Amino acid sequence: TNCCHQSCVDVFSSRPKLDWRFVQRFCRILKILFPSWSNQSVRMFLTLLGVTLSVQLVIYQVGLIPSQFYEVLSEKNYGKFKNLVLFAVMLILINSTLKSLDQYISSLLYVSWRKSLTEELHRTYFKGRVYYTLNVLCKDIDNPDQRISQDVERLCKQMSTMASRLLISPFTVTYYTYQCFNSAGWIGFVSIFGYFVVGSILNKILIGPIVSMLVEQEKLEGDFRFKHMQIRVNAEAAAFYRAGKVEHMRTDRRLQMLLSTQRSLMNKELWLYIGVNTFDYLGSILSYIVIAIPIFAGDYDGLTPGELSALVSKNAFVCIYLINCFTQLIDLSTTVLLKTQCYYDSFSRVLYIYTFSIYIHSVPADTAFVLDRLSYKSPVSEELLVKDLTLKISQGTHMLVVGNTGTGKTSLLRVLNGLWEACNGSVEMTTCFGPRGVLFLPQKAYLTDGTLREQVRKEKTYSTYNKVLLHVFMYFVCQSNLLSRIGGLDTKVDWNWYDVLSPGEMQRLCFARLFYLQPKYAVLDEATSALTEEAEGQLYKACKQLGMTLISLGHRSTLKKHHDIMLRLCGGGQWELTKLKEA
Repeated sequence: TNCCHQSCVDVFSSRPKLDWRFVQRFCRILKILFPSWSNQSVRMFLTLLGVTLSVQLVIYQVGLIPSQFYEVLSEKNYGKFKNLVLFAVMLILINSTLKSLDQYISSLLYVSWRKSLTEELHRTYFKGRVYYTLNVLCKDIDNPDQRISQDVERLCKQMSTMASRLLISPFTVTYYTYQCFNSAGWIGFVSIFGYFVVGSILNKILIGPIVSMLVEQEKLEGDFRFKHMQIRVNAEAAAFYRAGKVEHMRTDRRLQMLLSTQRSLMNKELWLYIGVNTFDYLGSILSYIVIAIPIFAGDYDGLTPGELSALVSKNAFVCIYLINCFTQLIDLSTTVLLKTQCYYDSFSRVLYIYTFSIYIHSVPADTAFVLDRLSYKSPVSEELLVKDLTLKISQGTHMLVVGNTGTGKTSLLRVLNGLWEACNGSVEMTTCFGPRGVLFLPQKAYLTDGTLREQVRKEKTYSTYNKVLLHVFMYFVCQSNLLSRIGGLDTKVDWNWYDVLSPGEMQRLCFARLFYLQPKYAVLDEATSALTEEAEGQLYKACKQLGMTLISLGHRSTLKKHHDIMLRLCGGGQWELTKLKEA
C-alpha cells in the first residue's frame, strides 16, 4: 500500500510535457490499438491511408482547374471550356465522396480504439483490487471514473480526427516541396521552410504555459461533477441534516474554482490564438512573394499574359498548399500539446497505476485465518490500531469482534481481506475466497444494477436445483412483501436499489446472497444492525445450520450468544481475547 501510494506521488509530481516518457507511454497505447497486423484497426488504418492519398490526388487536380480556366477563357475556346466544366464537376463529386469516406473510416477507428482502450483499462481496473486501491488508497489520483469514461473517449476522438492528416502530411509535404522547388527555385523553398521553423518555435513558446493549466482544468471539471454525484447519492442523508445551504456553498465554491481556472486559461490562450492565426494568414502573402521572385527575375518573360496568368495560378496553388501543409502541422502540434496530451496524460497515468497496482500483494488460500504478531494501522495515519495480535480462527469456532468506534474493527477485516497491508507480523488466509471459502459482508451493503435475482447470484447460467434453492432463500430471507412490491425475482428495473430498498431489506438481501453461495466462513461487519433482534437470531441460526463459521463485528449484546470467543479491541494497539459461555 505504501509503495503504491509513493508511486502515485511520483507519477503526479511530474509536470505534463512532451518528452521521452510521453513517447514511451504513447507507444504502449499504440500496442493496445494495434495488437497485430491482422487486427481490424490495422486494416481500417491502411484503408484510411489509401483513401487519404486518393483525396490528395484529386485535390491536386482540383487545384490546377483555375489555371486551366484562365488559359481556356483567354483563348475563348467554348468546347474546351465545356469539357473543363464537366471535368471539374466530376472531380468535385469524387472529392466529396472520398472526403466523406475519410470521415466515416475515422469515426469507425474512433469506436474501435475506444473499445480497445476502455476494455484494456477495465481488464486491469477490475483485476484483483485495483479499483479499491485507486479509489480509496491512492488519494493522489483524482476521479478515475472520469479518466476511463471521458478522457479516453476524448483522446480517441482527437486521435481519429487527426489520423488522416498525420498520415498524409509526409507525402504532401514532400510532393509539394518538389513542385515548389520547380516553380520558385531554392529561394522560394527556403523561404517557406524558414517561415515554418519560425512559426513552430513561436508556437512552442506560446503553448508552454497553457498545458499544465489545461490539465488542472480537467481535474476541476471532474471534481465539480463528482460533487454533484456525491449530492445525488447522499440526497436523503443531506436532507435529514438540512444541509442544502452548506452543500450549495461548497458546490458553488468548486464551480468558482473551475471558472477561475478557465478564465486564466482563456487569457493565456488569447496570445496563442493571435500567433497561430497570424501565422496562417501571413502564409497567403508569403505565397505571392515566393511566386514573384522568378517573375521579377525574368524567368517567364517569354509568356503571353494568358499563359502567365495560368502559370501564376498554378504556382500560387502549389506554394499556398505547401504553406497550408506546414500550417496544418503547426495546428496539429497545438492540438497534440493542448488537448491530446491532456487527455492522454490522464489516461496514461491511470494506466500506469493500474499496471503497477496489479502487483499489490495478495494472500494465499486454504481453510482458516492465522494471525501471527499482527500490527496494522490506517494507510493515512501513523498510529497503530492493533499491535502484536496473535490469533487462529478455526472452522466451527465463531468469533465476535467488539470495541469502541475507531479502535480498528473494520480495519481488521480489511487486513484479513488483503485490502490493507500489515505493518508487522503476518496474516495467512488459508482458504479460498468465494463459495465454499470465505465471504465478506461489509458494513455498507453492496448492490449492483440488474434484477433482484442478479443481486444474489453472479453466474449467468445455473442449474434447476440452484433456481429452486434461490427462490427458497429469497422467500425465507426477504419475505414475500418485498418480492410482491418489486414484482418478482426477474422483473427488469431501471432504478437504483439503494433508493428503493430500506437498510433492513438491503441487509436481508445480502444474507440471501450469503445463503445461496454457502461459504465455509462468513465475515459479517454490522450485518444485522438494521434488523430486529428476532430477525438477527433467525439469520444467525440459519448460517450455523448451513455449516458456516461466523466472524462478526457488532455492538449488540445479543450477538454474544451466537459466538464462542470474543476479541475486544481496546484502542492504542491493545486487545484482549476471551471465551464466551456456550449458547
